[in-house]
Amino acid sequence: MDVLNIVLWVLLVITGLILIGLVLIHRGRGGGITDMFGGGLASGVQSTAAGERNLTRMTWIVAVVWFMTVVLLGLIQRFQ
Repeated sequence: MDVLNIVLWVLLVITGLILIGLVLIHRGRGGGITDMFGGGLASGVQSTAAGERNLTRMTWIVAVVWFMTVVLLGLIQRFQ
């Protein structure tokens, strides 16, 4: 059980950091952090509607994985 616990914690940290990055890359309504740094990476990703859709899909996938990891860690803590 300890190995599973460690793997889930590592997965939680990694997906959390990726999720923060993906959310910050998204185009905001009023500019946001992407415009503050001159666009950079987001301007290439968001140049098309397909790029924005793919970015949204990646964000949702990472968010679901993050949520499932939190639930699994909670269940492990509850029944241990």
